[in-house]
Amino acid sequence: MIELQNISIEFRTKDQVIRAVDQASLHIGTGEVFGIVGASGAGKSSLLRTINLLERPSAGRVRLDGRDITDLKGAALRRERQKTGLIFQHFNLMHTRTVFDNVAFALRVAGKQAAEIAAHVPEILDLVGLSDKVQVYPSQLSGGQKQRVGIARAIANHPAVLLCDEPTSALDLETSGAILELLKEINRRLGITIVLISHEMSVIKTICDRVAVMDQGRIVEQGDVYDIFARPEHPFTRQLVDRTFNLDLPERLTANLQGTLLKILFLGERAEHPLLSEAALRFGISVNILHGKIEYINNRAIGLLVALLGELQECSTHAAHITEPLTGRIAAAVDFIRQGSARVEVLHA
Repeated sequence: MIELQNISIEFRTKDQVIRAVDQASLHIGTGEVFGIVGASGAGKSSLLRTINLLERPSAGRVRLDGRDITDLKGAALRRERQKTGLIFQHFNLMHTRTVFDNVAFALRVAGKQAAEIAAHVPEILDLVGLSDKVQVYPSQLSGGQKQRVGIARAIANHPAVLLCDEPTSALDLETSGAILELLKEINRRLGITIVLISHEMSVIKTICDRVAVMDQGRIVEQGDVYDIFARPEHPFTRQLVDRTFNLDLPERLTANLQGTLLKILFLGERAEHPLLSEAALRFGISVNILHGKIEYINNRAIGLLVALLGELQECSTHAAHITEPLTGRIAAAVDFIRQGSARVEVLHA
């Protein structure tokens, strides 16, 4: 569907040449929700804008549906851009026009007749949940409602591709979730290919099928979102994933640790099994979970726990018959947990 081949983008200033994107290549399939994630200045927006040639690459090729569009200009380029919708971070609505007219504007630019516009705009507004805001002005809308207008305008001409430039960064957490759910629904119902950029991995895991991670203009890692979260390879990707899970412990818990502290990663069905309970019973030790969570990404579980293994304060009947020293039992328990999980990191022993 979308193929970016060795894209580079350079900006020339008075004193230097800045390479915003450096030989980036992507292949995005029809109907996918594809994410591009990275810090501010990583080149995400520049790369996104090459897809409809709002940003022309300094080098590389842009192909849509097998056609090279890199050199299109004039009327041919305008026709090609009609196949692409664009959602902006700060809405970019016309404040002197009603909600109806903001959406209708996109249809008028595309040459639609008044009767078709009058029939189609209410359908689109109903799809995005704004059927009661037809004659309202943007100043009377909340941030989430303004973004819904932006989405309605972007999909009014039935585009094949929807480009989303940080669509939730100006919204609160609850509203962001509702907008992402709306985008997922549009993807499911209309089959539109969505390319979304964000600096937050939490956004990526909520909506995307696959993701590319950008750092300093380069794509450092890409793949299935679940796999990127489960097994990040590049240090920058690991940093983003760790920040999303946010399993830092307060100092008061780590100052005087008594026992072995583990960070344990569970993948798939194993995240839902009572492995730590089994380890406690089998080896006669205490297991104190200090931090953790289970995330579900594309309906597949990732569990990350921080647990302290130590001595039981009150021995159970089972533990009373265990004569092996505590250190040996904990070592055996760590091996047992390692065999039943995806990864175990010993944080303190």
